[in-house]
Formats: sequence, C-alpha cells, structure tokens
Amino acid sequence: MLYNLVIYMYLLGVAIYSRFNEKVRKMWHGEREAFKILREKVDPNAKYVWFHAASLGEFEQGRPLMEQLRKDHPEYKILLTFFSPSGYEVRKNYEGADIITYLPLDTITNARRFLRTVRPVMAFFIKYEFWYNYLHILKHRNVPVYSVSSIFREDQVFFKWYGRQYRRVLNCFTHFFVQNEVSKELLAKIGITNVDVVGDTRFDRVLQIKEAAKQLPEVEAFVKDAPQVFVAGSSWPPDEEIFIKFFNTHKNWKLIIAPHVIGEDHLKQIEKLLEGRKVIRYTEATEENVQNAEVLIINCFGLLSSIYHYGQVAYVGGGFGVGIHNLLEAAVWDVPVFFGPNNQKFQEAQGLKLSGGFEINNYEEFAAQMDRFATDSDYLQEQGRKAGYFVKGQSGATQKVLSAVAL
Repeated sequence: MLYNLVIYMYLLGVAIYSRFNEKVRKMWHGEREAFKILREKVDPNAKYVWFHAASLGEFEQGRPLMEQLRKDHPEYKILLTFFSPSGYEVRKNYEGADIITYLPLDTITNARRFLRTVRPVMAFFIKYEFWYNYLHILKHRNVPVYSVSSIFREDQVFFKWYGRQYRRVLNCFTHFFVQNEVSKELLAKIGITNVDVVGDTRFDRVLQIKEAAKQLPEVEAFVKDAPQVFVAGSSWPPDEEIFIKFFNTHKNWKLIIAPHVIGEDHLKQIEKLLEGRKVIRYTEATEENVQNAEVLIINCFGLLSSIYHYGQVAYVGGGFGVGIHNLLEAAVWDVPVFFGPNNQKFQEAQGLKLSGGFEINNYEEFAAQMDRFATDSDYLQEQGRKAGYFVKGQSGATQKVLSAVAL
C-alpha cells in the first residue's frame, strides 16, 4: 500500500540525511540499536506494558500513567519507546521504565520483529501516534491498545476523503481517551465510538512537578525584598524583544529569563537587549552576588518548572514561531500567563484564555496588560487564582484512564 512505500522512502531519506545532521544521526543509530537493546534486556517471562511517546512532551503526558501503573501493579514491567531524539536523549535513564529505546521505523518487518521480541500484554500510544503496521499487528495479536490524551481536529487526514484507507488504523485501538468533546464528535462521524473524554494527563503531571519543586537558594536570594518578579520561560528572540522592551522602562520589576536556547550567541543577544541593566547568569550566581542583580538569566536546564514559583506574572515562549511551550508549568503556581498567537492547536491555551491566560500579538498589547497588573494588585491576584484553578480543575485524567483499562 501507499503507506509502506512512503515509510521506505522516509527510511531512505533518514539514512542519507543522517550523514549531515546530528539529531537525525542519533535517531538513525538509535533505531538500529533498538533490537540489540531488546535482545539484551527483555525478560521472556515478564509481562510488559508498552508505552510509546513521540518526544519529550508526549512522555510527560504518559509519565503519570506509567508511575501510577508501576505503583498499583508491580507485576507488570514497563517498556518505553521514543521516536524523537529530543525525547530519548533526555529520558533514556528514566527510572520509571524497565526498558527504554527508540522505536524502530514502522515497516512490516520491524513491527513483526519488535512485537515478537517484546510480546506486550497491552500498549499505550500517547497523543498523536498512529503507526499503521504496529497497530494492525497488535490488533491481529489481540493486544489491547489505548490512545491516551489524544486530540483530533477536522483538518487531520482521518477526516479527509483521501484519508479513508489510512483511517483504518483507528479501528485498531481498543479505546480512545481524548482531551475534548470535539475529538469525540469527530471520531463519531467516521464510526469510531469507543471513546471517552477524560482530559489531558499533563494536568496531573504538572501537579506532580509542583509537589516535587526544588528549593533554589540563589533564586530565593535574587527575589528577596523584590516588590514584583516576572518570569519568562522557554523564550525565543521574538518573545524577548517584546517583554524586555517593557522591563527596560519599568525597572521596579525584577526579571528572570529562562530561554529555550541557551547557546552563548543567544545569551549575549539577550544581554544586549537589556540596555545596561544589572544582569547575572545563574551558573555564576551566589546567594551574595545575586542580590544586587536586576535580571537573572537561567543558562541551564531542569529548573524552569520550579522557578515559576518565584514570579507574580509569567510568560511562556514559542507563540511567535514554533508554537507555545508548556503553559501549565507556570499556571499551576497561581500566576497569570502570557503567550503568543501561535496557540490554536494547544487545548490548554484555549482554556487559559478564559482563566488567567493572556494571548498577546505585539508589544502594545503586552504593555497595556502589564500596566494593569502593576497598578491593580487585586486584579493580578484574581487572574493568578483563575489560572491555578484551571489546572486543578482539569486534573484526574490518569485515574480515569487506569480505572477503565483491563489491568
């Protein structure tokens, strides 16, 4: 069929492109190593539950399920696979799974070999993963397969006339646990009715993250006695050009910036925009020297979800380009959250627009909203509470899923 032709063409393209791109090279070698890892680590007497996540974001959605399953059903072992290096390379040492590897590309041969080796007793595919050959073979083997935190839109191939053949893959799922009613209605139109609306497991995950937040003495020293603190997370240059312009003329705010890219060129670009303000990088900060700084730049990874705790207002980047990053990590701390206009495909952004979230399209919109926050503390606190309530109110998807599957 056409799908398999496309997969083989893709495989050839990856093999060629891997010679010139490090990320693609890691994926290419990782997929080739996957069967070796499985041969060495699979226990033929164990019962494996397979979780597949495309990348890091999908992993975070699947993580609450894996950890709850491991806690409640220690008789199962967990296999975790990734498609993208941005997921595997970050979480290859995750202690919540027994085996972690790349997923070999979805050829018929690879799918048969993979499933013969692992023999999973059930499988969870997170959000957008619809691998035709793996799913059809799982169905043939009568293995229960669940789609978790999935979301469907009218422009997807399943709902187009030319997608009729590919939509057969949806019949391979035992059940869909979708994020919203729109997804359920779209699936019903093409005859898929084994669907429950449970929400997004990421809400459960950010509540877990909040509970495990790190205490950061240098950040605490930086914000001590500061009247107001603004935290910008996962920012890109278009984001920084907007909010830095505001804070260069409103110096009563302290500013924490955790850019998405922490390369030296980007860090210098941020420092240049700050027009002589007292700036310190986190890796150079001490509890003593950070107190006199006006801007703290987080030039390392792994701290952002805890840092949002120290702000009264947050900004989450990516909305002027690649798409917004994790809004929930900020909102869970009861702070209002700014984000850019590229957010239509993000369910949580649509909800936050009514609950403490603010889409901005330019500097003027940002400045007007910030001026109101600066002069109306009751309004600021109200919007922050709305954001926090939104996150708490959407939690619980993990338990709904696990209560419904055949464990």
